[in-house]
Order: sequence, then structure tokens, then C-alpha cells
Amino acid sequence: MSLRLVHFVMPGGVADPAAPSGGNAYDRRICLDLPGFGWRVAQHLVHGDWPDPGPAARAELGRVLGALPDGAVVLLDGLVACGVPEVVVPEAERLRIAVLVHLPLGDETGLAPQTAAALDAREREVLRAVPAVVATSDWAVRRLVSHHGLAPERVHVAAPGADIAPLAAGTDGVSRLLCVAAVTPRKGQHRLVNALAAVTDLPWSCVCVGGLDHDPEYVAEVRGLIASHGLEHRVHLAGPQTGAALDANYATADLMVLASYAETYGMAVTEALARGIPVLATDVGGVPEAVGRAPDGGVPGILVPPEDPAALAAELRGWFGEADVRRRLKSAARARRAALGGWAATAQSLAGVLGRLPEEPRRAA
Repeated sequence: MSLRLVHFVMPGGVADPAAPSGGNAYDRRICLDLPGFGWRVAQHLVHGDWPDPGPAARAELGRVLGALPDGAVVLLDGLVACGVPEVVVPEAERLRIAVLVHLPLGDETGLAPQTAAALDAREREVLRAVPAVVATSDWAVRRLVSHHGLAPERVHVAAPGADIAPLAAGTDGVSRLLCVAAVTPRKGQHRLVNALAAVTDLPWSCVCVGGLDHDPEYVAEVRGLIASHGLEHRVHLAGPQTGAALDANYATADLMVLASYAETYGMAVTEALARGIPVLATDVGGVPEAVGRAPDGGVPGILVPPEDPAALAAELRGWFGEADVRRRLKSAARARRAALGGWAATAQSLAGVLGRLPEEPRRAA
């Protein structure tokens, strides 16, 4: 079979083990799986402080795109593309571009209002100029269509897959909590620490796995909060982990906890479910889609309102106090594990989007 060629432009740190993220993992996996659906991937890594890069990074992105032949099929990671319309939009006149949006830029928690508005405007200009936009959940598709006024037929979903892993043995079936998320305001670790401080009478321990250098001020705030509650020996910020180290933490987890303010999907949720670990998470964005349902309709997790700061603590107390609830959640998580979609379905969806790009490049209306 003759493979068509797609040029995939990604952030320079996509393969950096010190900075794991759901977006990076998605990009790497797509590169591996697209050839199975007819697309050879030429990878272009562009280093920079995306989505607001300096002049050198902007120039490098311009050189990468400018070197591609007219009519080339290009997949642009939205973190790289959506903040620099002055670079991307002119190239949409001659390249067949699809933009993969992992998170709308303005949805990042903690941005100053004027910064969020500026990122929104840049992203809108880029997404309106390309013929196809790919999002990672049905919720994200709806968000992009409504927020940026995009034509619905140009916005497509390619939800992340999950690799089924060995069932987690857990610790004692209840007390080991695991949070897998970069320590940033959007992931809400301060909210998790406050909830844990309200249930110190329960015998829990919590490991937070995730990058510690995205927002040093916030990390310091979380560390200070842990200390102020006297939780230094119960909450451990383990830093970024991949491979065997991350697998070991999943293997000993009894419950996944996630206190995010915004998620387009929540790959850590499906990574936990792929091991039969139930989930306690905030009901935001695409998280309900990631949690999903078991084939029998059972829900493998508990979703709490993001605007209710006491809800996490209340549900943690319920998790410890109600054995029937734990049994139901664990049973549903194991059933959901068997029904999770794989990465092949993700690649197939994305290949379909690329295959439907207009033959002649043209700026989208």
C-alpha cells in the first residue's frame, strides 16, 4: 500500500520525559499509529515557549511551514499553531492544514483576563482560516464551535485511546489515592489538598505524579498548603514519571483523584480505568466522556461539581465509609476497562479527517 504523507508539526518538547503531558502522549502515539491507516508521518519539532513564543521560535515555525511544498497535508498541534496567526494563516492559502486542539488556549486556568482574550482572538483567527479542526472529545468540539463560531462540519473529534494494562492490585483496597497531573492551577491540586485536610481522621495517603516546573509559584503554594495542614508525610509530590515508575504508582492505587478546573478529555482518567481503578473527579469539560459507562450502564467513578469545594471531601468520606459503594465502583471500573477504545480508533478518526481535506488549499470562510 502506498502511504500518503502528512507533515506533523509539534512542540519541541513532545518527547521530553521530564515534561510528560496528555497532549505530548497523544501526539507521539498518533505518529506511531497513523501509518496503519495509510499515512506516513514526517515529524517537525519546533522548540519555543508555546503558545506565546519568542521571535526565534516564530521564525523557525515560519521556516518549517515555508519549506513545505504547495498542497502538502499538514497537521499542526494547536499549542504551536493557535497563538501565531501571523505565521499560520498565510500558509493556509497554499497548504492543506488541519489543527489538532488539545485545549483551547484561553481555557488555561490562572490567565489574566486580557491575556486570555488575546489568546482567544489569535486562536479564533487560526481556526477560522483552516479547513479542518480536530478536538479530543465531543465536549471540546461543541466548545470550539460555539466559542469561535466555527462551521460544525469543519470540527471533528478524535478521542484519545487507552492501552489496556494489568489490573491494579491496589494497596488495601481503599486508602492509596493517586493524582496524575502536572502541578498547575488548572489541575487544582490546592483544591485536592484542602479536601484531604478535611478528612485527616481517615487513613489515606496520596501520591501526586506530575511536572513541577510549569508554574513554580503555584507549586510553592501547594507545598505551603501541604505544610500548613501538616500533611507532609501523607501527600507526596512525586514529580513527573513515565514508564515503570508511573506503572508502579498505578499498580498500588486504590482510587484516582482529579480536581481539575478544565479538561478537554482527561487521559489520566482512562489510564486509571485501563487498570480497573475507579475515579473521583470534578465534573468539567470532557471528563464525563472519559469516565464513561460500563457496558451494563454502571458508572466507574464519582463526579463532583467544580464549584463545590466541600464535595471532594464528602465523597472521599463516602468512599472510605461505604463498602458497597467501593464494590460497585470497582466492578464498574473493571467492566469499563474491557470496553475502552484503543488508539487505533483515534488514528483511524484522524486519518479520515486528513483524507477529507480539500484537494486545493483555500482559506476557509
